[in-house]
Formats: sequence, structure tokens, C-alpha cells
Amino acid sequence: MKLSILLAAAFASVIHAQVEMDRLMELKTKHWNEMRANGVFNRYDNARVRPAGPAPCVNGKAGEYSCDKVNMLSFLSHAEMGSTTKEGNDIWGWTSADGREFGAVGQTDGTAFVEIEKTGKLIYRGRLPTQTVSSPWRDMKVINGYLYVGSEAAGHGMQIFDMRKLLPLKKPKTFNIATDLTAFYAGFGSSHNIVAHEEKNMIYAVGTSRNLPCKGGLFMVDVSNPAKPFSPGCVSQDGYVHDAQCVVYNGPDAQYNGKEICFNYNEDTLTIADVTNKAAPRIISRTPYVGSAYTHQGWLTSSTDMNFLLLDDELDEMDGTGAAANGRTTTYIFNITSLAAPTNTGLYQSPVKSIDHNQYVVNGLSYQSNYNSGLRIVDVRSAEADPTGKSFRQVGFFDCHPEDDAVGGIVEFSGSWSVYPYFKSGYLLLNSIERGVFALKYTG
Repeated sequence: MKLSILLAAAFASVIHAQVEMDRLMELKTKHWNEMRANGVFNRYDNARVRPAGPAPCVNGKAGEYSCDKVNMLSFLSHAEMGSTTKEGNDIWGWTSADGREFGAVGQTDGTAFVEIEKTGKLIYRGRLPTQTVSSPWRDMKVINGYLYVGSEAAGHGMQIFDMRKLLPLKKPKTFNIATDLTAFYAGFGSSHNIVAHEEKNMIYAVGTSRNLPCKGGLFMVDVSNPAKPFSPGCVSQDGYVHDAQCVVYNGPDAQYNGKEICFNYNEDTLTIADVTNKAAPRIISRTPYVGSAYTHQGWLTSSTDMNFLLLDDELDEMDGTGAAANGRTTTYIFNITSLAAPTNTGLYQSPVKSIDHNQYVVNGLSYQSNYNSGLRIVDVRSAEADPTGKSFRQVGFFDCHPEDDAVGGIVEFSGSWSVYPYFKSGYLLLNSIERGVFALKYTG
């Protein structure tokens, strides 16, 4: 009886989550259609209105953009990066063996490549078109110099592209999807995100079709040989995964040390899985939280102690759930010292209203890409001493969507999609949906 009740509850949760994901995509599509109808995506290919970098942050402004301790070094519009749709999404980066820094800039009709020169100036190097048709959702990651690209476009599968092809280019090149890919993986059609576990040469495609045997969960792709990718299994037990972070665990829960652990953001829960045995992965825990509307993404506050993680919810500000009823970007803090029993210990709220989207933590700073409020840099080093979040503080920002500054922010799906904060130079790449890519530098 108890097992049947649990199964019924899990099934009900899966159905509810699917409805919420469908609603989320409908909300975004409606908003972006309105932006298209109003010509928003055509504004920034005009030299008279595009940002004129570099622009240091002085007295709270870098050009037209509100800021604090973040300088704008350079900007390229989506049109300047070869996009005909002129709409952006995800972003990732790669550093060559000789230290050159490149960005892979997601766009609805493909992936653009830029190089950041030593001065911070962005140079457009070329693009990889979409594998099938355009889609507002495209995601990419890099392992050992190979770029892995997925998309919600039907039949897109996963493109595998060697970033070293960019090194000799003297002028921009549009690569051929038939002849310039290292490989094309067709084991799934569409996907929502690409998760990379670099240490283990593993890609986890998440948000694939719920109708496949993996049910939208962690779809494993071994890329030890990028030319011959294969799937050793999947994690379907908790259904659809929206995003994840996978690590070789070295935290306080000693029984899992050395194991491959994935922290999954599963629409209405934080779900932790042991994926060490690819043929028999198992769910360790499944944790809901107060204020949940759509569990989106998150990151460990430290890759060395692994005691806490941050979680962002993409619909709580819009739906007004829990503390997010005030519309201010809300980040949830979880104690994960026991992987079997995580606890939500507190939360942090941004000074302004905005929907959160993606965040990555580097040396105790969470680099948050929060739609209309742009890049927000939050000092989260106090999580150990004060897990309530009351001691978290914003230490810098760059708002790439100035249209709503006067009213303290608006809860909608414009502005920044994601940020890449891992370059040794300290340069940051911020991809704006409607404008283009910004090269930034935090000076704090």
C-alpha cells in the first residue's frame, strides 16, 4: 500500500511538472513573439544604437548600462555575428593550449564563435549553423576542446565540433554541418540542456523527449572518443531533468567520496543521483522546497567542500510563490552535507525585480544571469557561517537591459540568458537575448 501511494505521488508530480514546463515555454514564446512583432531583435544591428565599448563603469554607468564594479570592454550584436534571426540564448567558453580565449555564443539559428583579445576586444571568428531548424533554445558545453551543442529544435541531436578549427582563421568562416563536424550524435532528437562532466568525459543531455525511455532524464553520452560517442545508459527514475551539475564527490558524506554524483534540477525538486555505475544509476534523494514553482538550475557554492548549493527557480517570481512574491530574484540555499537528506536553510534576494536563469560559482562568487537585471555578482562565501543567506551580498553587477531600470526591474523573459565566468584573464561573457554578447570585467 505504502509503495503504491509513493508511486502515485511521484506520477502526479511528473504530470504537474510537465504541465509547468509546457506553460513556461508558452510564456516565453508569447513574450518573444511580441518582441519580434515590435522589432526588438532588429534594433541592435544598427551602428547608431549598438553599445560603443569599451565603457568603464563610472558613477554607476557603463555607457547606457547601469553597473557597479563591472566594466564593459566590448560588444558584438547577433547580426554582427552572422545571425539572421538576431536572437541569442546560451553561452560557453574555451581556452586554447596557448591561452587564447574563445566564446561559443548560442543563437536561435546556430552558434557563433568569438575571440576575446588581450585588450578585451571581441572578434567574430565564424559560426556553426543549427543542425535542423531554428529554435529559441540552444545549449552548449566544452570538454577537451570539443564543443557539444544541443537544441530544442526537432531532430537536432548533438553537434560535436573541434574548437581548434578556429585557431588558424584570418576571417570569419561559416562551418558546414555536413563536413566540419567531428561527429553528429543522433541518439536523441531535441534536448533542453547539455551538461558536461569534464573529469569523466561524459555529456549528459537533459530535457530530451519525455516519450523516450529516458523520460527526459540524464541521457548519458560517453565522449572519451569525440569521434565515436555512445550512450552507456540514462537516469529515468525521477523523470525530466531541466539542468544538472555532475562531479566526482569529495564532500562530507563519506560513503559517496570518489563517486560520480549529479545534482539535478528536476522541475519541482532538487534530485541527487549516483551515476557511478552507468548501467545501474540510483536516486539518492528527492527534495522539494517551499516556494517551488519551476526548479531550473543551480551550482555548488564550493567544489572543494561541497557542503552547500544554490538553486534558482524560474517561475517563482512570476507566479509570486513564497518569498518571491515581491518579484525580487530569489536564490535558494541548500545544506547538502547529507546527500540523502538535503535541507533548504535559507535564501538570498536581489535588490531588484527579475527572473533568475543561470548561475555559476567561482571562488565564492556566484555569477548570476538574471534576465532583465543582467549580470549580478553575489558573494556567497558566508554560506558556511550563516546558511540563512542573510550575509550574502551583491558585490557587482552589469544590467544589459536598461529599459526597466527606472521602475526597479520587471519580471519578464528579456535581457541576459547566461554568463561564462571561467576565463583565466578574468573576462566575462554575457549573452543577451535581444542585443548580443558583452565582454565584461569585474573590478571588485
